[in-house]
Amino acid sequence: MRLEAITWDRLGDQLAERLLDLRPADGGAWPRIAFDGAPAARPGDLAERVSEALRLRGRPSLVVAAEGFLRPASVRLEHGRRDIESYYSGWYDTGALWREVFGPLDPGGNGRVLPDLWDPVTDRATRSPYVHLPPGAPLLLHGPFLLRHWFPFDLSVHILLTPGALRRRTPDAEQWTLPAFERYEQETGPAATADVLIRADDPRHPAWSG
Repeated sequence: MRLEAITWDRLGDQLAERLLDLRPADGGAWPRIAFDGAPAARPGDLAERVSEALRLRGRPSLVVAAEGFLRPASVRLEHGRRDIESYYSGWYDTGALWREVFGPLDPGGNGRVLPDLWDPVTDRATRSPYVHLPPGAPLLLHGPFLLRHWFPFDLSVHILLTPGALRRRTPDAEQWTLPAFERYEQETGPAATADVLIRADDPRHPAWSG
């Protein structure tokens, strides 16, 4: 796939323009967009950038971090703090994401979304208030492994790092997670299945599929 150089600012603008005309495939009222990538790829930064570009165009949106739906430490660390299988398959509460984020945005839903459920720092419920998304306002969900759960995304964006770049940009304390991303690439192939691919080996000079 041919990728073109682009700046992050222009990338945010281009994606925002695309979302203005995006209609949910299921006939619902709220487009749902994935910003998929390892923590080192910083998919949340791009989601926030797109949200701001949408705001400047008069379109509200809601940025949700998958990290806000981590399971309690007693559950996700049951098999140890560095268990690859648990990290890959059990750290994120996908059931809560379906119930609190995607369910309210189904056709006929009320648009009442819970932006987060669990604080990984305090290991307690966040008690955040629900947010009412007006019809047409996109959901911008960011985090790792998003494309392996059959979430009903209307547009998926994957931020790709080569194995070398991923290793260099992952903190030493998190290097143990790298095999999970290798497995994700082998089993899901996010670079091939995403609607939009962004390569960010050099964080100053991204390139994208357009």
